[in-house]
Amino acid sequence: MSTVMKVMDGNSAVAEAVRQVNPEVVVAHSITPAVGIVEKIASFAANGQMDTELVNVESGQSAISSCIGASAAGGRVFSATASQGLAQMHELLFIAASLRLPLVVGVANRALSAPQNTLADHSDTMAQQHCGWIQFYCDNPQEAYDNVIQAYKVAEHMDVRTPIMVTMDGWITSHSMENIRIEEPDEIAEFVGKFTTLYSLLDSEHPVTIGSLAMSDYYFEHKVNQLQGIERSRKIIKEVGKEFGDRFGRYHGYFESYKLEDAEFAVALMGSATGTAKEAVDQLRDQGEKVGLLKLRVFRPCPTQELKETLSGLKAIAVLDRTFTPGASGGPLFKEIRTALYNCEVEEKPLVFPYIYGLGGREIGITHFGEIFQEIKEKSETNEYSIEIKFVNLRESR
Repeated sequence: MSTVMKVMDGNSAVAEAVRQVNPEVVVAHSITPAVGIVEKIASFAANGQMDTELVNVESGQSAISSCIGASAAGGRVFSATASQGLAQMHELLFIAASLRLPLVVGVANRALSAPQNTLADHSDTMAQQHCGWIQFYCDNPQEAYDNVIQAYKVAEHMDVRTPIMVTMDGWITSHSMENIRIEEPDEIAEFVGKFTTLYSLLDSEHPVTIGSLAMSDYYFEHKVNQLQGIERSRKIIKEVGKEFGDRFGRYHGYFESYKLEDAEFAVALMGSATGTAKEAVDQLRDQGEKVGLLKLRVFRPCPTQELKETLSGLKAIAVLDRTFTPGASGGPLFKEIRTALYNCEVEEKPLVFPYIYGLGGREIGITHFGEIFQEIKEKSETNEYSIEIKFVNLRESR
């Protein structure tokens, strides 16, 4: 086995992973900041480095429609999008999931309009959390490469057959250049394996009905049966992560725990800001503070039991969401973690505080994390708890 070190950004890392997986169909929908993914794949296809059919479309809705058709016909499929493009897909994301089509879509997270903004936050993918897709969140280009490869093996597993979004923060992870490890194509092809089609629309000798009508007599049962794929993926995600780690030396689970073993206070978040959070944790540790970090990789399915086991016993947790949910008591990640900890014994139940950060690309720095740790520490010591959303690095009202 030979590993090559290359300098590339997140978009190129995703494209390289797709090249090595070599799907039959790639649907090219060009939208900032995910343009680099499909541009790179188009170059690979033009140079004969991929044996794939590149389909150019004009919108997000057209892209996911093409993906659904290609996957239902029996092909391994990939597409990439962001922001409004993903929002355009919304209607058909439900269809891809309910038809149990194991396609993979790369997302360069970007804020939704209005006002128009091309910078990073998680509004686009969090708006799709109820569509039935598995969601992986990446911190850096290496994780983007690794997660795309694992996504295919998870999605196509016979017990799963569920589509997956692999997401990374736009412009930050998608465009940041880093040294990453690229594995040999033959090794990746062997790891992912050949795609097995269960039902193909092109198999005229074994015709099937797809997308038929179901009223109140059977619709409920169909939707509950759909849950089997995403629920079974819990086991498969862990198994594939271990297999990938045993083979390539990089292990990925539901989340990464950073200095939580003896921590009293922690922050929990997803995406590129976790690198800054780690630096803040290191600095506070040097000052004698018992602080730690949880970086979630898999948001759907949410690893509720594992979160409870890892976070119970802390005094307080700040949960940082990079999305805005008007009218809610906190962001999506906050609500999932608070739910996970609901049944803890009283003496093990941490105080959980909701924070919103980074909307539209707003900076969050080491100082901000230091302030967050100080706030939750003070509230814990005074046993002051109220569900009041705190906005990080927000200008004061004028």
